[in-house]
Amino acid sequence: MDGELYSRQLYVLGLPAMQRIQGASVLISGLRGLGAEVAKNLVLTGVGSLTLHDPHPACWADLAAQFFLSEESLGRSRAEASQAPLAQLNEAVQISVHTGDITEDLLQAFQVVVLTDSKLEEQLKVGTFCHKHGISFLVAETRGLVGRVFCDFGEDFTVEDPTEVEPMTAAIQSISQGLPGIVTLGGDTKRHSFCDGDLVIFSGIEGMVELNSCSPQPVHVQKDGSLEIGDTTTFSRYLRGGVVTEVKRPKAVRHEALDIALLQPLVVAQSTQEVQRAHCLHQAFQALHKFQQLHGQLPRPWDPVDAETVVRLAQDLEPLKGTKESLDEALLRKIALSSAGSLSPMAAILGGVAAQEVLKAISAKFMPLDQWLYFDALECLPEDEELLPNPEDCHPRDCRYDGQIAVFGTGFQEKLSNQQYLLVGAGAIGCEMLKSFALVGLGVKANGGVTVADMDHIERSNLSRQFLFRPQDIGKPKAEVAATAAQRLNPDLQVTSYTYPVDPTTEHIFGDDFFSRVDGVAAALDSFEARHYVAARCTHYLKPLLEAGTQGTRGSAAVCVPFVTEVYKGPTSAADSEDASHPLCTLRYFPSTVEHILQWARDEFEGLFNRSAETINCYQETSTSPSGMDRMQTTILLQPVMGVLKMRPRTWQDCVVWALGHWQLCFHDGIVELLRHFPANKVLEDGTLFWSGSKRCPQPLQFDPNQDMHFLYVLAAANLYAQMHGLPGSRDLAALRELLRLLEEPDSVHRSLISAGAFTAAELGPEQLKELQELLENWSKGPPLKPVLFEKDDDSNFQMDFVVAATNLRAQNYGILPVNHAQIKQIMGRIIPAIATSTSVVAGLLGLELYKVVSGPRPLGAFRQSYLHLAENYFTRSVPSAPALQLFHHLKWTCWDRLKVPAGRPERTLESLLAHLQVEHGLRVKMLLHGQAVLYSAQWPLEKQAQRLCLRVTELVQQVTGQEPEPGLRVLVLELSCEGEGDETAFPPLHYEL
Repeated sequence: MDGELYSRQLYVLGLPAMQRIQGASVLISGLRGLGAEVAKNLVLTGVGSLTLHDPHPACWADLAAQFFLSEESLGRSRAEASQAPLAQLNEAVQISVHTGDITEDLLQAFQVVVLTDSKLEEQLKVGTFCHKHGISFLVAETRGLVGRVFCDFGEDFTVEDPTEVEPMTAAIQSISQGLPGIVTLGGDTKRHSFCDGDLVIFSGIEGMVELNSCSPQPVHVQKDGSLEIGDTTTFSRYLRGGVVTEVKRPKAVRHEALDIALLQPLVVAQSTQEVQRAHCLHQAFQALHKFQQLHGQLPRPWDPVDAETVVRLAQDLEPLKGTKESLDEALLRKIALSSAGSLSPMAAILGGVAAQEVLKAISAKFMPLDQWLYFDALECLPEDEELLPNPEDCHPRDCRYDGQIAVFGTGFQEKLSNQQYLLVGAGAIGCEMLKSFALVGLGVKANGGVTVADMDHIERSNLSRQFLFRPQDIGKPKAEVAATAAQRLNPDLQVTSYTYPVDPTTEHIFGDDFFSRVDGVAAALDSFEARHYVAARCTHYLKPLLEAGTQGTRGSAAVCVPFVTEVYKGPTSAADSEDASHPLCTLRYFPSTVEHILQWARDEFEGLFNRSAETINCYQETSTSPSGMDRMQTTILLQPVMGVLKMRPRTWQDCVVWALGHWQLCFHDGIVELLRHFPANKVLEDGTLFWSGSKRCPQPLQFDPNQDMHFLYVLAAANLYAQMHGLPGSRDLAALRELLRLLEEPDSVHRSLISAGAFTAAELGPEQLKELQELLENWSKGPPLKPVLFEKDDDSNFQMDFVVAATNLRAQNYGILPVNHAQIKQIMGRIIPAIATSTSVVAGLLGLELYKVVSGPRPLGAFRQSYLHLAENYFTRSVPSAPALQLFHHLKWTCWDRLKVPAGRPERTLESLLAHLQVEHGLRVKMLLHGQAVLYSAQWPLEKQAQRLCLRVTELVQQVTGQEPEPGLRVLVLELSCEGEGDETAFPPLHYEL
């Protein structure tokens, strides 16, 4: 497996699931927009082989959502035209085309069969066969602004890992002897989410060791967060330590075949209202299939006669078993009128969901749908019936937007084509958004355009989820490659790329002139700081913002519309608990979690291979300093970051000897010394054991070169030490094993090379300081050292190897469960797990909000804030909050309002500005600011006020800030505080218009 390529989705799916996926075979029948989305997501994820089936010729209407097709594809089989561009996404996936009929012999060759553009008769036939022969079967369909996914994984499908979260673990503080035994957990019990009936196992317990070998035990959670377990009466008395770990339990799933599920549909819904709407959509799809069977086509776009026929067909259907609600005729009619369309955002949403279900079927990871998912976005249509399209406006034009025109009409298409949009970020979501912009025809006219900004370059790991990039693009700027690829999808797209960030350093580029031409902004960023900056710019310039993010199979999509919705208020950072630092004594001596140990390992790396080199180099630089204080300070700085070496290494063997000695210091000598001060049986004054609760009693390790982690530590540490000293390292494992066999015992080696603990006291005495300075004098005579900068994503230079080995050896010392390379890398880098499916869905959701923003003024109720969790089949769309209204005397404003004051000709003075605010708005200004600079304060002495009041406002700003206004600046943004304001009053910004 290509670990680098699939690194982000490995965090989502895990290695066993990925291995199953890479060995699976899937058939997709139907290669219009929805089928293309399913295929794209599966190929990016790395499915073993994919067979495409669609003999129908591509037509103009396909191009609105099918990104593998072009005008040159018209008339060719959709499957054959899609094969080559699909294969370019991932050379490891075998892509083939089946040109004949779908036969039973063909179906038996696949683990999963997906139908995306089939008649109901074929769905029933294929579905019955697959159900009988244990082949997972899916149907995915879109009709204009409605869509559905159906899953049948058989009557006995086992989900081995139902949830996305890692098994819960918690440190043990105490365990009682009794019936039941009570397990008290260490730390904040609110962070542990154990539930009644959960199965757990125990490990690393001292004293009550019987629990370490017990089979999984069910728990009952008490109010204080402690856990009741079975009978511990006869067990040994608990002493200390231990970890309780959740055991994930497989879940059995039973699915009915399609013929039964059509009559008794189980639908995924979050409320009774959603269930009722889903049932109406269910019958609407059945009526559309019936209409297609009778007339050989779907209803004509916005044809009232065809729509009434569909309504009657739905009402004539046999009522669904167990339901009493009547069908919503208005809803049925609206579905029928817009059903002929093919929309890129709908294909992206339903295609992402369907692809995730395919992965569930293959990997047995995450709960599958049970069994129907219905989705509609009919709120994209105008509420006012007079504004709805008419048949003439929606008939085919033989153009690439015919599928979209069938829903919204040519007038709306013209609006899209003249839009100017800024896309910030060309990563996974950014690529999907650019693809969507190209397909919907955003900014394709001379007056329109799309600007994409991203300063990053393409890495190999991007290729598994960033659709517009190919292997030959690695190392190139994302923005430039994405823009070029988007133009290949639609040559009419007017796209400009910038390889700069959108942040305060580029406001001379993305300033007043730029934003005056922009109609809206789409943000596809993975930095909270960057998200808030871009959102603030949108608020400042009164531009709508489309914003989305994903984490694993979770995703969100939001829209902020000036004067209609609240402004963006996403999280400002990761959870505080994740960023909180740990006390140094906890990291060094009393770790209780893998995070403690990992931070210790990172500190070890910095101290040994970075700060030590920098400090010695600094000592060399101060050797000619006239001030002895500089050298004294450098000496003291060096003391805590090194074991104080007695000699410079000259050879690879010297580096190995040092690494072996440092292993001994960290994992044996240091632990022995700690236990000398705090023995395992030490008792405190209150009678409790010192090593109890979260304090785990450590045990020293004995070096064994045959143990992988022992060997890996020496290999990595020796090579990093060699790098720091400019010496050649070695990757010859056999030679290193032989060298370790020939070397002396590590403790004697260590003492010959390092003054073990000689200078570990908090303060240096005169004699120790003199000795340390003499050692440094010898070190400073050589060439400068080369500090090693840590890079978590560089797996070639032993950096992660060192941290992995140090972490797991320290974990052995303290009886903490080991962690693997991938887990450590994720914890260290706070890597966001990512997978193509959720990216596809959130980009589709943003595409729907784009329709609403572009169509013109829409009420708050038309917009949606969306959240999803594909692993647990959670989907919710809600109306965003309206902007809060603030009051001050006669003034009313929201976060979108501002006080506008023209600078005038000649430009007004500060005194004139303050007078204008008092006369026009009744505001007596107490303080006026520009950024952090105070321009005026009513508390100043009258003489100082007089000096400021006579100045022109721009002159005053320049004088106070020391900076000239940016060229092209149109507005100075000022903040004010006024007499009579309350603690919660936040006046709108003052826009001083130049």
